[in-house]
Amino acid sequence: MNAYRDLVRPVLFRTDPEWIHDRSIRLAELAGSSAAARRLATRRYTVDDDRLAVEVAGLRMRTPVGLAAGYDKNGRGVALLSTLGFGHVEIGSVSAEPSGGNPRPRLFRLPAERAIVVHYGVPNDGADRVAARLPGRPHPVPIGVNVVNTNRGVDAPPDPDDTVIADYVSSVRRLQDRADYLCLNLSCPNTHDGPAFFHEPRRLRLLLDSLESLDSPAGPGVGKPVFLKVAPFADTRSLDVLLETAGGSRVVSGFSVNLPTGKPAGMRTPAARLDRLPGAVSGRPAAASADRTIRELYRRMDRGRHVVVGSGGVFTAEDAYRKIRLGASLVQLFTALVYEGPGVVRAINRRLPLLLERDGFQSVREAVGVDSA
Repeated sequence: MNAYRDLVRPVLFRTDPEWIHDRSIRLAELAGSSAAARRLATRRYTVDDDRLAVEVAGLRMRTPVGLAAGYDKNGRGVALLSTLGFGHVEIGSVSAEPSGGNPRPRLFRLPAERAIVVHYGVPNDGADRVAARLPGRPHPVPIGVNVVNTNRGVDAPPDPDDTVIADYVSSVRRLQDRADYLCLNLSCPNTHDGPAFFHEPRRLRLLLDSLESLDSPAGPGVGKPVFLKVAPFADTRSLDVLLETAGGSRVVSGFSVNLPTGKPAGMRTPAARLDRLPGAVSGRPAAASADRTIRELYRRMDRGRHVVVGSGGVFTAEDAYRKIRLGASLVQLFTALVYEGPGVVRAINRRLPLLLERDGFQSVREAVGVDSA
């Protein structure tokens, strides 16, 4: 019996999803302050298997499976989340200024789809407070910070281009010394101009040029690996434009796959209900478009310089392995925690080496991209 799925989840699902989310972060924050709780979680959830170990952008991780941004928006639960078997933990999205996000309700469950609908609008405490909260010392696993433009509200006019760029640069400047890597959210589906702003190559080039001119202890530019988080592309031409623009920048280490905008086709939930739910769908329905984007990124990018971080519908080792074989060097999950609880990470890490062994691979690295070559 899965105690979480059979006993805990039915109780949690009777309560408002955002309230439960907030309480889970508070619980992680409290438990993370206890060394005994951290040791207990490490013993229970960590799987040590050399076949899982990966090195990406100079960062060594004990497994390719990480926690996606969106769960711990403000870095409050990092101490505990780092002990739950993940190979890396990504927090955020974080903006230069604090933001309350979109009006409530803004989080919805779709149990029949094994999905959630997210319309948070990136509420967060702002870069200064998040940076002060992170310890700036090594964690049990690499910690990434997802950076986004400040959401000033649904009724606010669009920010000028230079204001948006300055917002990202300010956050990176403040957070780079507190993170092991940074992920620039270029396609947030739940803010006023998040999904399309960087479709204009000139804007992306301006952002990357601005980051290259930053100073860090390591020298000019951002001092940590940088990934660009992009939504699934409608066509390969748009993808090629992105790769051409980002390919000229020395700060970009790879690409991370975001949620698609709107509602994916083929969902069983009646359209009349879906139309009443604002936001993007995370979970099983997001898998197909994410997989397609991983494959096309891997095929077209410079593999000597860039890697892919894949997400979207990762619930099992088979889901993670499929994304690895399509070209993802790392995979991330979030919605699986809602439906399966923290034990899902351990389950994936236990089975993934068996899938590698079945197919004759000695490591995750050997399997990356074999279905997209």
